[in-house]
Amino acid sequence: MSRLANPTITVPDRVNIASYLPRAAARRPDAVAIAAAGGGGRWSRVTFRELDERSNRVARGLAQAGMRTGERALVMVRAGVDLITLTYALFKAGAVPVLIDPGMGIRSFLRCVEQTRPQALIGIPLAHVLRRVVPGPFRSVGRQVTVGRRLPWGGTTLAALEAGAASHPLMADTAREDTAAVLFTSGSTGPAKGAVYSHGNFDAQVRVLRADYGFEPGEVDLAAFPLFSLFDNALEMTSVVPMLDPSRPGRCDPAQVVAAIEENRCTTAFGSPAIWRRVAPWCAARGRKLPSLRRVLIAGASVPAALIEQLHGVLSAEGDVYTPYGATEALPVARAAGREVVGETAGATREGAGTCVGTPATGIEVAVIRIDDGPIPEWCEDLRLPDGEVGELCVKGPVVTRSYLNRADADALAKIREGDALWHRMGDLGYRDGKGRIWFAGRKLERVETGAGPLFTDRVEGVFAAHPGVQRCALVGVGEPGRARPVLVVEGREDAALAAQLRRRGIVEAILFHPRFPVDVRHNAKIHRHALRDWAARRLAT
Repeated sequence: MSRLANPTITVPDRVNIASYLPRAAARRPDAVAIAAAGGGGRWSRVTFRELDERSNRVARGLAQAGMRTGERALVMVRAGVDLITLTYALFKAGAVPVLIDPGMGIRSFLRCVEQTRPQALIGIPLAHVLRRVVPGPFRSVGRQVTVGRRLPWGGTTLAALEAGAASHPLMADTAREDTAAVLFTSGSTGPAKGAVYSHGNFDAQVRVLRADYGFEPGEVDLAAFPLFSLFDNALEMTSVVPMLDPSRPGRCDPAQVVAAIEENRCTTAFGSPAIWRRVAPWCAARGRKLPSLRRVLIAGASVPAALIEQLHGVLSAEGDVYTPYGATEALPVARAAGREVVGETAGATREGAGTCVGTPATGIEVAVIRIDDGPIPEWCEDLRLPDGEVGELCVKGPVVTRSYLNRADADALAKIREGDALWHRMGDLGYRDGKGRIWFAGRKLERVETGAGPLFTDRVEGVFAAHPGVQRCALVGVGEPGRARPVLVVEGREDAALAAQLRRRGIVEAILFHPRFPVDVRHNAKIHRHALRDWAARRLAT
């Protein structure tokens, strides 16, 4: 089996991820750190010096208000300058920002708050109204900071914290394994969980991104996923926050996204496939090019080769599309260049090979192990499968988080110990080819166990998605595992002729049409196949 050598990533024993910001401010004090779009075409711009000094004032203000090292602070602030400032300030103070996607729905959001038990709430007025209306999940909150106007709910304001604090440097002395933040998964295939990030995890991510994508100081990034702004500033790049709702990227206005790229002369961009599915055809229909972009990074779900080809038509000849593979718990895991995908692997995808996600990222080891739905407490080499055989993808390396917050049950299912090291089970199925590349076959929980054996979603869907009449499709299984009936659900209007053509491709006999797929809130790209399965079962029963 293939186990190619991979360079290592070394993280210092003492590290605070916020320390990248003052270094950037010293080297590029007057360069723009954040450019955030506002109403009426206005932009808010903050330099590296201003961001560093303001985050120092906020950090000192929080410390003066009694915030302790290790204190968890639930941050409920919209994407933009305040969110980035607060996150860096909390890192500098040694506190732990907790970031939960508000678009997951109020019930799921409140469950995450209850699970986290934050000691502080830093949020816009609406966040404090929610705490007053539904106090139970927030009962652990003892410290309140309002970003904006404070009404009679107690606490202080961000403006007051800043006004009463000095801007001279503050940097908590944190270790590589100290908790830096809690970032929640999207909850697309189960309840959302809080991944515990250490300062070492974040530091390793910065180093891997620089090594694998060649980011350079002075570049300008369209950060269509809000938290990527933190990496931009650590890499001494300008972060452009476009006008879009981060919980509904699939509804973005492509004209505004393009305007943000052109006005700021972005050299790179990071976002969900849902964004580029709107931007690429919009540009093509108008003959618009985006020559300033050297690279477009797309993550959040499998990226079809057709979308990559569309974007190649928008970029310059030197530009390319990259599809980093990973998860909230481990990112990045693997890297693939769009021109390699289009030129070498897309044909195999159309024939049922799955999606090639490329070679392991720098410092990452990827293993394919036998499929097992139960815990695997200890690692052994016998778990590994040979090249070409589909199994569960597991990863080890400095970007891999070691636990979930207050979820020992989830840790038992997702983590495998190997001495002092730890493997994370991605929950994804795939295999390694003879060139050391990783191929994604689908989520483990979404495989369809038929009487003739398992079917893997990404491998089956690739065959049907190759039909020009199919924009998006999903494989689901109706019935008990081991006897499930495979059903292909196609997004769009009922089309008997298309259904007949798809049946002739084999694999699946039952073809249904659904007007609009349910998708995850973070990227608007991961299909909620369990919801589609239940819908398909009801349709077939009538």
